[in-house]
Amino acid sequence: MSNQADLIVGLQWGDEGKGKIVDHMAQTHDYVCRFAGGHNAGHTIVVGEEKIALHLIPSGVLNPDAKNIVGNGVVLSPVDFIEEMSQFDDLEGRLFISDKAHLLLPYHAAIDQARERMKGDKAIGTTGKGIGPAYGDKVARVGHRVGELHHPRKLADKIMDYFSMNAPVFAAMGVETPDAQELYHELLEYREVLEPYITDTTLLVQKALEEGKRVLLEGAQGTMLDIDHGTYPYVTSSTTISAGACSGLGLSPKEIGRVTGIAKAYCTRVGNGPFPSEDHGEAGQRLRDRGHEYGTTTGRARRCGWFDAVAMRHAVRINGVDQVALMKLDVLDGFEEIKVCVGYEFEGREIDYVPYDLEEVQPVYRIFKGWKRSEGARNFEELPEAAREYIGALEEMIGCRIGIISTSPEREDTIVRR
Repeated sequence: MSNQADLIVGLQWGDEGKGKIVDHMAQTHDYVCRFAGGHNAGHTIVVGEEKIALHLIPSGVLNPDAKNIVGNGVVLSPVDFIEEMSQFDDLEGRLFISDKAHLLLPYHAAIDQARERMKGDKAIGTTGKGIGPAYGDKVARVGHRVGELHHPRKLADKIMDYFSMNAPVFAAMGVETPDAQELYHELLEYREVLEPYITDTTLLVQKALEEGKRVLLEGAQGTMLDIDHGTYPYVTSSTTISAGACSGLGLSPKEIGRVTGIAKAYCTRVGNGPFPSEDHGEAGQRLRDRGHEYGTTTGRARRCGWFDAVAMRHAVRINGVDQVALMKLDVLDGFEEIKVCVGYEFEGREIDYVPYDLEEVQPVYRIFKGWKRSEGARNFEELPEAAREYIGALEEMIGCRIGIISTSPEREDTIVRR
């Protein structure tokens, strides 16, 4: 039997701090593999004085000994991927792109933005990067895969045929038809840069596990943005939960080993959609400012609120989480009181589960005593007593051990509980 892969998954609405934990765990893994999402996702990793923003390249790129795989479940924007690659000068032989990953081209972003404009005040609040249209084309079987870059002329002809068939629709949306020759040269440029990295990554990952290599799997966004299990339609367009790693990389469920779920010590959300524990007052703004809650990809201010134990318990269960990594505990430093959502008021009664629609629920809070300073703590005993009690209560409420605690953006300010 082959080795099992470790997996990291976001448990909230994304932006949980997965990048730091993947970077932390990547130091002991041979492969780091991205299984879903596109360049709408972003990880910010702090190493010393340097901040590195990653959107498509797996976070293991900062470990010179790790190989990094972009799986077939990803939608890849060549222009953005190439720009991201320019941050590094040693990628050959340690970065691989699935030939079955789907291409996200500039017209997908144009379609995305046009649809949001047409929805007006009913817009979902997407990043406008083209993720939804790219996944939509994939499911409709009219998309194009990275492997097609091997034949740019043939690919350009297919794309022009696609525009011809949909000309009235695109005209109504204000989406321009590309010039055929310019499109061909654009695809040719993509091929010249990316071709050395394109391969059958399914075979690569399977072989790595058979050889006993340590493999780490990372997704994008968070559980509450999952296309099936999130707050639909205010979700992303891919499977963000742990099960998505199987289809997004070509693994069997039996090859998934230890699952680490990432969550903030509070909660944030970007874009529109329900957010039961959102704080619209001074506390929410304080969380935003102290946590630097602005999107890595878009720069948008994130909506901020309190830890939602109901949604977290739901996420822990459907992901099969073995341990939780609790991020940004230090952002709560200095609060006199800290709230945790422990239930929802729904249709005149209190419930302790995530219903079909979160639009109509009201949070039920439990109040915890705050603490002065947790920032920089590197072992559990260094934390203030109130912080330790808060963590213990969260463990009980979500039904899962909190094994990792981050107390600052710095790589070393991480508590690993044995």
